[in-house]
Amino acid sequence: MGTGMTRRGLIKAGTAASALAVTRPALAAGQAAGGTATASPEQWRTITPELTGYIAGAASHAIPAAIRERARLHILDTLASIVACHSLEAARLGRSYAAAMSPQGGSPILASHLTASATDAVFASAMTAHAAEINDFIPSAYVQPGPAIVPTALETARLNGRSGAELVGAVTAGYEIAGRLPKAIGTRNLYYAGLANHGVAPTFGAAAAAAAMMGLTAEQVDHMLAYCAQQASGSWQWLLDVRHVEKAFVFGGMGARNGMQAAQMAKLGFTGVPASFDNENAWFRWRAFQGEGANHASLVEGLHEDYELSLAAMKRYPVGGPTQPAVRALLDLRGTVMPGEVERITVAMPGEAATFERANMPALNIPYLAAIIMLDGHLDFVSAQSLERQATDEAAKAFAHRVAVIRDEAQEMGEGEDRTESARVTLLRKDGTREERYVAYVPGFPTHPLSKSEVEEKAHELVEPVLGKEKADRLVALCDGLDSAGTVDPIIDLMRFETT
Repeated sequence: MGTGMTRRGLIKAGTAASALAVTRPALAAGQAAGGTATASPEQWRTITPELTGYIAGAASHAIPAAIRERARLHILDTLASIVACHSLEAARLGRSYAAAMSPQGGSPILASHLTASATDAVFASAMTAHAAEINDFIPSAYVQPGPAIVPTALETARLNGRSGAELVGAVTAGYEIAGRLPKAIGTRNLYYAGLANHGVAPTFGAAAAAAAMMGLTAEQVDHMLAYCAQQASGSWQWLLDVRHVEKAFVFGGMGARNGMQAAQMAKLGFTGVPASFDNENAWFRWRAFQGEGANHASLVEGLHEDYELSLAAMKRYPVGGPTQPAVRALLDLRGTVMPGEVERITVAMPGEAATFERANMPALNIPYLAAIIMLDGHLDFVSAQSLERQATDEAAKAFAHRVAVIRDEAQEMGEGEDRTESARVTLLRKDGTREERYVAYVPGFPTHPLSKSEVEEKAHELVEPVLGKEKADRLVALCDGLDSAGTVDPIIDLMRFETT
């Protein structure tokens, strides 16, 4: 499946939008902005029975062992993100909203002692999961699946007494639907329709995971998909968000809430337009989704053979994806260079480099990240997210003035080629000597995935400062043993703790 997006599509800098620096769909040569090309006739084959049957049976699918392991690792990565982010603004607001909406609810809000209704609880848990730039993503679909899907799957597994193995099946299906949907519609088409992949896809992914845990029939899944379509939303306006609150809503909370609601509605007997993925007048075949890049049949082609989990990525460092290579190079340089020796640092990277030179969000501002790495000798989660430190640390601000970020077209891929991440960092000492580090990629990208031990190491780094080593060990072990767990309750119990 093609990505539909390239490095050359990076949003240009100049406003707060630059703080988030993502790739948007690039126009194909000769294509008008409206995108008048239509999907080829062969793409219009019936897909509803295959799609609804896949989702309804997800809890018991036969899944290759390697994919099951990746699913368990993505569950761990998401839960570790929730623990690490529990005190951030988006997390606190998500909990406040949930508690205000349903104070008598009995569903646990992860990383807290609070409860709410099931829908409000997963909303708050998902807001927490994406309260910072640390959770997983599928770069070919421009979707961050974990925040919405994992909390929804976990809570519906708890409510319905499902096993750990069934949870793994549901999460796998959620990632499958969330990753495939934007590419089947065409990422350009979503963009031209004003819809952000990051909000649309998690709604369907969370609903698919919930449906599997609720035991919905294929007919009920069909109705559920109609209510997902009605709630498929999310504006690219999130690019303007600096505080990471609206972004957490779009990427996490909204999809979890909408997906859970759609599944609950279908379970209670709500009926919707049948076969909304085949009806030519319904959502999936709407005219805005028939432009160049649409491949509707790809939503179901290769199910049980080609897995989106193999295309999913993890962030090794608590910063945005495009800044990861620069961070890795800077950490390596800090091993041999003290901050007082530095005259100047130049970071050359592909794409709109100015975006990352003046980003308002600390986790994407390379001069700020370079300053705290050199001054502190390491990069920790709190400093990487700290708007306060970015604004008030005078030493960091002074050091940041020594850092330049420039565009290097030689590192860029051609139009239509898959997105890559790289950086060349050159450090000039005050004595005139130079050090250079080139990082072609950071482990975690789909081409070079993090190993099991690396994912567990990252989880320890995120969880230990909050819960301690013993509980970090326990969380890692519980996720690793999900396929033999009779219940998910021990994980949820571990994720219940007092928040500040």
